[in-house]
Formats: sequence, structure tokens, C-alpha cells
Amino acid sequence: MASPLTHNAVMTCTACGTRNRIPNDSAGRPSCSSCHQELPWIANVSTAEFDSVVSRSALPILLDLWAPWCGPCRAVAPALEQLAKDLAGTLRVVKVNVDDSPEVSARLGVQGIPTMVLFSEGSEVARQVGALPQHALRTWADEALRSVRSS
Repeated sequence: MASPLTHNAVMTCTACGTRNRIPNDSAGRPSCSSCHQELPWIANVSTAEFDSVVSRSALPILLDLWAPWCGPCRAVAPALEQLAKDLAGTLRVVKVNVDDSPEVSARLGVQGIPTMVLFSEGSEVARQVGALPQHALRTWADEALRSVRSS
């Protein structure tokens, strides 16, 4: 059950177009309420939700620390959306706006954005500072996920 501070992400099924509402701190693997296809999971998370989202996730989380004024952050956003679609059921993309939630980036020691951090079972396993083109981001994510699966 979602806590009172938890927000919902609305995810559109890539198979049938149904819009699905999923609590940000949900622990499972979201699937479409209509066709039951696994959903690409992208959630905007606040400081208040961050610890719960990271600790409860059954899936590895790719955390994107970004800001709306950051050109490279905006440039990498479509690649992250595509990654979430390509790896639906395997990976969650969680976005934290560093202007709205500076505590998260401070706690993680982030000094430049965009920064992407891969978490598995609540622990950091990989970090990428700076924007990457889509193919390079996919390669980085695949290698990081492979290391999670092999450990």
C-alpha cells in the first residue's frame, strides 16, 4: 500500500495504449490493467519518496538526476524513455529533479548533472556522469545490469 507521501506515475502501455496509474513506491513489476503487458516504468520521485522507492523495488533502478534548465539533461531524456520501453519488466527509470530535491543529489555526492546511478536491491552498482547518446546509454545500462545478474 502506498504511503500518504507517495505519488503515482501514469504509464501508457506500449502495446494497447491504456493509461495505467502505478504508485511510485510499488515493489512489483507493473503490467497493463487491460492487456497485462509489462509497462515501461518512468517515475518522477521526490526526496520524501526516494528511500522507499529505492529500497522496495524488485527491479534495478536507473536513477536520473537532472534539472529542467540543463540542456544535456533534456537531451538524454528521450534516450532514457526509450531505455524504459526497451527494458520494460527489467528496469525502472526514476527521475529526481535536483532543484526540487537537492537532498538526494547531496546525499549521493553528485557534483554534475546529468548523473545516472544504477541501484540494485537498494545499493549503488554503477554511475554515469554526463549525457550519453542512446546507443552508448544502452551499452552502459546493459553492462551494469549484467554485473548485477552475475553477482
